[in-house]
Amino acid sequence: MKHSIYASIACLFLVACGGSSSTDTTTDTPQTKEALGELLFNDTSLSLTRNMSCATCHNPEQAFVDTRTNSVGKAVSVGDDGSSLGDRNSPTIGYANFTPDFDLDDLSGGQFLDGRASNLTEQAKGPFLNAVEMQMPDEASVIARVQENDSYVSSMQSLYGATVFDDTDTAYTAIADAIAAFENTNVFFPFDSDFDTNTMSAAAIRGRVLFRSNAINCVRCHDDRPQNNTLFTNFEYENLGIPINSAVRAINGHTTDLGLSEHPDVNDGRQDGRFKVSTLRNIAVTGPYMHNGVFQNLKTVVHFYNTRDVNGSINPETGLAWEAPEVNRANIVTNDVGDLGLSDAEEDDIVAFLEALTDAKYESLIP
Repeated sequence: MKHSIYASIACLFLVACGGSSSTDTTTDTPQTKEALGELLFNDTSLSLTRNMSCATCHNPEQAFVDTRTNSVGKAVSVGDDGSSLGDRNSPTIGYANFTPDFDLDDLSGGQFLDGRASNLTEQAKGPFLNAVEMQMPDEASVIARVQENDSYVSSMQSLYGATVFDDTDTAYTAIADAIAAFENTNVFFPFDSDFDTNTMSAAAIRGRVLFRSNAINCVRCHDDRPQNNTLFTNFEYENLGIPINSAVRAINGHTTDLGLSEHPDVNDGRQDGRFKVSTLRNIAVTGPYMHNGVFQNLKTVVHFYNTRDVNGSINPETGLAWEAPEVNRANIVTNDVGDLGLSDAEEDDIVAFLEALTDAKYESLIP
């Protein structure tokens, strides 16, 4: 299984990239699962060297992505040991609670970029034990760290039963459930962007018209229907022909990332290279972009969608032609992507529309 830096899934605003230590007992016992989950998400003591919390890779002050600099331009994240690099970009966890459970029949939904965690609780279990991320050796070790804090113990026994710690699986699931409960609070989904408040600029309005037009048809994958909570995703998986991130591969090795095919229940080579269609909420402030962080700028992403298949087109970040897909399969999306015929000004309008999807708290972060 790929080692990726996603950190666990929920956190609030105690400290942007660190949090409290579970050895620092508190006199106030969390009375709700959400409050307990907030504390757990921010607690650096739940990683091997007590150096990393969920908030480390999902900074609540930056729309829940990793803002730390590193040798690969933040394309992927550094683990608890301060040197190991993940292999995929840390996605925002904003609005993640609206994602349905993974559906093996439809190949949709689920958490992580390959859907391998069915829901938020299952996702929250992963990063603690990931050998690159928080690097804890086993579930019992995580539980032992939680038990160092008397208020955590009291809270879990009150919320999950007096015998919650009698069984490792029960206790570990309760920890993850609390984190997932916290992610279901509106800290993660305020729906207060310019789009939501109908205060978009003229450029953003033009961009939305393009975004929804039959010729461009961004909404085929980035569904903007209100009945789908206007999350700008269809929860499915696509292979867009994303180039390899050579800088990450030079460090982590040259194993091809097969995306959805690496889901433990998916045994179908036709799914090679497909990755989750992400929400576009807060997209303007959650770069780098794509599953491997290969693009630094949002305009580059739009230009890639527009010109991927156009002879002579250039990646503005490298000054060179678009590189070949990392996974070149027949399932690469060819309709609606690759040769959209947009002008530079129209690309800018689409970027303006995407910027209008930024939550009010993060508007000042738009480049």
